[in-house]
Amino acid sequence: MDPRVQVENLWEWFRAKRVRGRRLERTRRWALQDVSLTVNDGELVGIIGANGSGKTTLLRSVAGVLPPAQGRVIVRGRAVPFIDLNAGSHRELSGREHVMITGVLLGLSRRDVRSRFSEIAALSGIGEDALAMPMRSYSAGMMLRLGFALAVHCEPNVLLVDEIVAAGDEAFQRSAVEKIAELRAAGCAVMLASHDLHLIGEHCDRVAVLQHGKLSFEGAPAQAIEHYLELSKTSD
Repeated sequence: MDPRVQVENLWEWFRAKRVRGRRLERTRRWALQDVSLTVNDGELVGIIGANGSGKTTLLRSVAGVLPPAQGRVIVRGRAVPFIDLNAGSHRELSGREHVMITGVLLGLSRRDVRSRFSEIAALSGIGEDALAMPMRSYSAGMMLRLGFALAVHCEPNVLLVDEIVAAGDEAFQRSAVEKIAELRAAGCAVMLASHDLHLIGEHCDRVAVLQHGKLSFEGAPAQAIEHYLELSKTSD
């Protein structure tokens, strides 16, 4: 069976600025360099690495937000990203309106969103009064919780998550982990980028370590975490 996610020799770049003398020069720098990775149905693959190592760029590439500069990314089925805190949010919309519009953009019908709204609200932990308020009044944590709750209710074949541990209290984090486990049991492939090594070690099947945009290690969680910690020592 083909993997649900197939990343082959992926290169991604970003524009950087530097001052040389009195001139401002724009250059290209590689965010990902020759990264290859697969994720199978029901598998949870963790992505760890220092800030700037390419974790979020990798998730954006799998989500289709960034086209490959080189290589290719194949996703079989619907990929639902939970990556950027403010991505796709209109601050003047109410929380309820945001859920409706974003759910439709992610492929659900309006009827689907309405039928799942109470479950989305319950997982987010945001009350009915707050959901009627404009999102400009929301804290970062509220926006994260609502975005995650919506993403996991969009019937993903692939769920892409960039840090859920900062999204709320322990009760929300526990509920989020349980919901991801339900999706995996139904065959959803999950890619999770996180700095929470305990979460990574306890729940992931495999872990990829990124360093300066390169795949430095891929394997069992314990060995991957050990490798990452050794990298951290040498970079200090």
